[in-house]
Amino acid sequence: MQHISQHLRYLQEEFFPFVKKTIGSYTEKHQQLCQTIAFARPEQFLTHYNGLVGRPLNDRAAIARAFIAKAIYNLSSTRSLIDYLQCDHVMRRICGWERVNELPSESTFSRVFAEFAKESLANKLQDKFIEQCYSGHIIGHISRDSTAIKGREKAAYKAKVIDQAKKPKKRGRPKKGEEPAPKDPSRLERQKTMTLREMLRDLPTACDVGCKKNSKGYIESWKGFKLHIDTADGDIPISAFLTSASVHDSQVALPLMQITSSKVTYLYEVMDAAYDAEIIRDEIKKAGRVDLIDFNHRSPNDQREFAPHEKERYKVRSSAERVNSNLKDNFGGYMIRVRGAIKVFGHLMFGLLALTIQQTMRLLT
Repeated sequence: MQHISQHLRYLQEEFFPFVKKTIGSYTEKHQQLCQTIAFARPEQFLTHYNGLVGRPLNDRAAIARAFIAKAIYNLSSTRSLIDYLQCDHVMRRICGWERVNELPSESTFSRVFAEFAKESLANKLQDKFIEQCYSGHIIGHISRDSTAIKGREKAAYKAKVIDQAKKPKKRGRPKKGEEPAPKDPSRLERQKTMTLREMLRDLPTACDVGCKKNSKGYIESWKGFKLHIDTADGDIPISAFLTSASVHDSQVALPLMQITSSKVTYLYEVMDAAYDAEIIRDEIKKAGRVDLIDFNHRSPNDQREFAPHEKERYKVRSSAERVNSNLKDNFGGYMIRVRGAIKVFGHLMFGLLALTIQQTMRLLT
């Protein structure tokens, strides 16, 4: 964190006056773009192809900076990004192009974005920044929540898998003395014996239809995906994963728990009633952390309640809601113009990367 503070001081005292002198006057958005690019450094994970035979590739680092600018400026499409780069010479030079005729075509932007999404470039930049800022520090709370992501594609068809070797179940209650048929283990029960890679591979990611109860108590549905985010104190996104819209929140708790614990050290896990499961509570206790999960009262006899001090500490869960709304309103969460889970997640991660860096800068200043 001290290294980040020194770098921020250098930007404010030396770099920004130099930019104003050489490029001209800049706005607050230009300053945010410079800060995000300086701390993200997308070129560190990009391969350079200088000296190879054949037509030279477009500068991948400049295109990566442009996609960061797309998230910061909350632009709706790649076409809007190119139009903005053509008109705004300060933004264009910050990204790395001196003249308008140096800008790649729209198809090149789309093709390179597909490469970035497949290589998880934004995820790597996010993980690197979190490692630089928060490794060696203890975080108090991790608030886990999901948010609906509306897609612009058809919902995937769910084919029913029929096991011919499995005998059909008899309807009604079992006869006297007859053992009931064993139930298939749930995904949460299977995850107890899975590795992280197996858990992530088992989660569906295709576009489908999901539903949930909104704040007013009404059931609302959407077609698309669901983004699950772990948020630290100070509204800092630590980890994220994209699933199908129909995936229940509790099924992503254990994978996210392992991903986040590999990045940072924290003490409390704060979740709403959708995560109220004994398996999740047990895994949190095994890891040596404290669970603050709201109770899902499934029957009138369930009288579980938070203690007064737990109820007060549970209020920090609002940070997850703020991150969800900030991502959608200001960093492209509503502007989904790509198809496929890989590209949608890549688009959202560029927004989360910009959000993480900007929120960290606010905390430092």
